[in-house]
Amino acid sequence: MQKILVANRGEIALRIMRTIRKMGIKSVAVYSEVDRHSPHVLFADEAVCLGPAPSNQSYLNGDKIIAFAKKLNVDGIHPGYGFLSENADFAQKVQDAGIIFIGPSPEAMRIMGSKLAAKEAVKKYNIPMVPGIDKAIEDVDLAIEISNKIGYPVLIKASAGGGGKGMRIVEKAEDMQEQMERAISEARSSFGDGSVFIEKYVTSPRHIEVQVVADQFGNIIHGFERECSIQRRHQKVVEETPSAIITPELREKIGDAAVMVARSCNYTSTGTVEFLMDDQLNFYFLEMNTRLQVEHPVSEMITGLDLVEQQIRIARGQELGFTQEDLVLNGHAIELRVYAEDPFNNFMPSIGTLTRYEKPTGDGIRVDDGYEEGMAIPIYYDPMIAKLVVHGKTRTEAIQKMLQAIKEYKIEGVMTTLPFGTFVFEHDAYFSGKFDTHFVKNYFTPEKIKDKQKANAEIAAFVALKYWMEKQKKLNPVEHKTTSWKRRLA
Repeated sequence: MQKILVANRGEIALRIMRTIRKMGIKSVAVYSEVDRHSPHVLFADEAVCLGPAPSNQSYLNGDKIIAFAKKLNVDGIHPGYGFLSENADFAQKVQDAGIIFIGPSPEAMRIMGSKLAAKEAVKKYNIPMVPGIDKAIEDVDLAIEISNKIGYPVLIKASAGGGGKGMRIVEKAEDMQEQMERAISEARSSFGDGSVFIEKYVTSPRHIEVQVVADQFGNIIHGFERECSIQRRHQKVVEETPSAIITPELREKIGDAAVMVARSCNYTSTGTVEFLMDDQLNFYFLEMNTRLQVEHPVSEMITGLDLVEQQIRIARGQELGFTQEDLVLNGHAIELRVYAEDPFNNFMPSIGTLTRYEKPTGDGIRVDDGYEEGMAIPIYYDPMIAKLVVHGKTRTEAIQKMLQAIKEYKIEGVMTTLPFGTFVFEHDAYFSGKFDTHFVKNYFTPEKIKDKQKANAEIAAFVALKYWMEKQKKLNPVEHKTTSWKRRLA
């Protein structure tokens, strides 16, 4: 491959292009009119405008992207995450155009893109799954009958998507009809597919996922687990690796399960297998994300792998240059997603201009971003500004490094999740590792951040006052007393 088009925007496009350049390959950026001056556009060797800001007129226009790729003699297309990254039809069109799709095969994407098809594929490998049904339904009476058998609470989930869309927790039978209708409607509007299935809702769940890398020669390795249980609206905000609760024995077991999931669909490229874990450390297969994950940097930090480089090498037909035994856990890494969201107002998007933007730097600190001071946060896309990632020798060291990095990250003009990050990393439940996906519901309120900020401000004011008083003592002139030395000389 001599030239790769990155079919994405913002921080992930820029992050991919850095590896492309490192590998001596030319990069092509695509952009919407509102992203004309974005860093990823300026960084690329070539750039083309896709159209107006709305995604369906720009970043989701797969046919236009492919047409530009052919015109510019592009060898490969990297989809990043989001947008077209898990669209099997787009991947097929890329291949049909004679261009390499840097990701898994369209068939693997189709299998794992449907939660029901994915469950069917992994059945023969005896991978544990949450009790439930293995077919889509829309019949409320049947849903109630199934739920009565497996026991409430149950979870209604859209078969075709993720990110919390089309997902409903149902506590009792009389709520089933309303929640089914809502889930089906939301799934249909979000994914064009209203099919849902029902499974037992695991109380006190933890979201544990495993990074996998697979080449075209049948070699599959796992890059250990990531803990992704700190979420709001069923979407991740904080990720770390390794998990505080995973033992070496359990790590091997869940890693082997992830490898088998990848093998079940003849997977190639990098991917992530997601599991639900209960309070007894039993894990259940959830789904497979057939793309690069937002949180991939924490895995890179503890394994030493460049996962984008691995994707490109695999797409070029190269065999993995390492084995499972070559990978060892090196320290601890944590990621905070820095969103332009207001944690004081239910994490609603905060749109505005970055009037101040200063990133933390230092050993073990990584910031993947796509913004600069003076840029506006557009309303058309995901409001993530950056991924703040730290690496330490131990989990405690990584937490302390993260807290310091948050203090040094100066963002003004929009509200961000930085204060929420401070709240999480200072909380006893997080520090002890005793938390689950209900962390926000159980512990967080905007008032707690405000109280903490007020207490910190009072301490800072007291310290400043004390410092001023000490300085005043040193600067006070020496008191002059009257003497008679002149008279004595006289």
